[in-house]
Amino acid sequence: MAKIFAAESDLEVVAQTESLPQTLNAVTTIPADLILFETGLSPTPAEAMSEVARRAPPGAKLVLVTQRTGEEETVDYLRRGVQGILTRAVSPDLLVRCVRKVAAGETWLDKQGVNWVIQAYRTQALQGTAPRQQLRLSEKEMLIISGVTQGLKNKDIAREVGTTEQVVKNYLRKIYDKLQIADRLELALYSMNHRLLEGYVPEPRRPAGTEADRQSRDSTALAAPSEPVVHEVPCPGKSDKGSADR
Repeated sequence: MAKIFAAESDLEVVAQTESLPQTLNAVTTIPADLILFETGLSPTPAEAMSEVARRAPPGAKLVLVTQRTGEEETVDYLRRGVQGILTRAVSPDLLVRCVRKVAAGETWLDKQGVNWVIQAYRTQALQGTAPRQQLRLSEKEMLIISGVTQGLKNKDIAREVGTTEQVVKNYLRKIYDKLQIADRLELALYSMNHRLLEGYVPEPRRPAGTEADRQSRDSTALAAPSEPVVHEVPCPGKSDKGSADR
């Protein structure tokens, strides 16, 4: 694979390993934006991949290269934090495209993998017949979820919400914890299955105004803080009967 990337001016191979111990050492000691992990390096690839993800630098993306995967393995890998899955027979052009897409924050799956993930969430939506419990999401969390479902990147969401990209990342981590999901793909699918945004109308943003106006609003907010706007949504793994069409 190093020869394939050698022809790409914007991609650099910083390490190449031939065993799982070498791989774990490399991801711990060598900074990298993306890791291609060969599942054949371990007899228990899911557990090995989780350990690689745990040791990887913050923000590093993980792509699996495997002989083949079934439905359960594909869904499990994604839940463990994998952002892309490739077969060993992938063409050089697709390999390079996958790396660039995943590095940019997208998820890479073939059509069969996408169908498996969608089916898994449809099945999840049908599980559990207990009365629906509710979670509370703030207005800003709903805005961020809306941006994710539209395919916006964090910097674009930050611009829409009126905050910073780091704040958006922090909110996303809180949302993932609340909904018990792992990434943007799961968030988009969860939102679709549970109709999180159905009937949701974002609150109008306040005009920027002058600095004096802003300070006046801030002072008023400090003097008389208002109750935060919250939205109730179904708890993870719970849904009403008859949700097969979600």
